[in-house]
Amino acid sequence: MDLNAYIDIYCERTQPGLWSEPLNAVTNLAFLFAAWLCWHHHADKTPNLDKSGTLLMALVGLIGIGSGLFHTVATRWAMMADVIPIAIFIHAFLFFALQRFFGFNKISSVAGVLAFLGLSGVVDVAVPNEVLNGSAGYIPPFAALTAMGGAMVMRKHPGADLMLIAAAVFAVSLTFRTIDQMVCAWLSIGSHFLWHTLNGVALYLVGKAYMQARRGALG
Repeated sequence: MDLNAYIDIYCERTQPGLWSEPLNAVTNLAFLFAAWLCWHHHADKTPNLDKSGTLLMALVGLIGIGSGLFHTVATRWAMMADVIPIAIFIHAFLFFALQRFFGFNKISSVAGVLAFLGLSGVVDVAVPNEVLNGSAGYIPPFAALTAMGGAMVMRKHPGADLMLIAAAVFAVSLTFRTIDQMVCAWLSIGSHFLWHTLNGVALYLVGKAYMQARRGALG
């Protein structure tokens, strides 16, 4: 595998080069801002360190850095720097959220993550990568986010609204990721940059819900 192989899969990129995707690169600042804003608001109200929340927000920041690298240099190694932090965040958030929102113990949380991995594997096998412009892999995270939000509504959890709004925002952002190549004919910059921007909003919302749940537990 050539880790330096050039990858061109987004509408905005038209040639090799560091700034062939300026919007796709710069809009990754949304992830860094989301992580900072969520932690800043939390730290102002809760002096005790939230270790899992800190880890999750650090991962959000790494998502922004990794995605920024990929959309800047457009190589295989940079793509790995993009997708690995995303995968780690998704599974780490599910593990911690099952405990904080629903009172799962660690063993049950691991079982939940394994079930999610099974669902992701089914989707990966059933839906070819070229379908939905490679966005099919994000269907399980959307389903999990929506299911958690719905379960939180039934439990009258105070963070339920934030989770459901995050799911709605994520659905819109996923749509923009999916149609990126479709709009190339009339929109040369594509729509992938909106995927970054709206995902920053969605991650801020889930992070805020997660942090608020701890404050509630602390009384």
